[in-house]
Amino acid sequence: MGQKVHPTGFRLGFIKTWNSTWFAVKGKYRENFLADVNIRRYLVKKLGDAGISSIDIERGKKVSVLIHSSKPGVIIGKQGAQIEELRKDLEKRFGGSFDVNVQEIRTPDSDAENIAENIQRQIERRMPYRRACKMALEKAMQSGAIGIKIRVAGRLNGAEIARNETFKDGNIPLQTLRANVQFAVRHARTTYGTIGVQVWIYKGMVFKKVQEVQSSAMTSLSSQ
Repeated sequence: MGQKVHPTGFRLGFIKTWNSTWFAVKGKYRENFLADVNIRRYLVKKLGDAGISSIDIERGKKVSVLIHSSKPGVIIGKQGAQIEELRKDLEKRFGGSFDVNVQEIRTPDSDAENIAENIQRQIERRMPYRRACKMALEKAMQSGAIGIKIRVAGRLNGAEIARNETFKDGNIPLQTLRANVQFAVRHARTTYGTIGVQVWIYKGMVFKKVQEVQSSAMTSLSSQ
């Protein structure tokens, strides 16, 4: 079971919430969902060098887009010129009114998406995968992660037969709901095939959000 359940989906509504926050009236759900997917794809493609970890979208009178990035300066530009241009591009491409904000990731070496992206790029530049993974393990533990697991799969080092290899350091409690586990998947495109990279990062237990969710649930039950 632990190999098949997505660590984020497993914790939704408990310590994690959805990256898209909105309520769709009848017949609008599919349209909004597809728009969110396309917005994320467009931003990831356009801002490929900005170290994007996640993109939160909230819909109201405006579409609010919050980009979590390890290099916010790349997105913002001089005096906010690039972020304003990005906002206009989104409005032109997807319609409606947009509000774009950027939040800096303080420790990119302990962020699952950034680690997976770094390993992917190193493998594509033909760096030995073992060296790339062990360097990532060491940096993550130094940056404050309690545990990290990296799995690479495919024709590793150009071998004829595909295989997978796992690197682990620290503690990764995948079945504990209150454990704050980040998960990321990337694919390295090489001349001898695609190498899959999976990263799990454990950042400690979350108790405050659990209590908030439980108290809100009790409030809604009492109101009924």
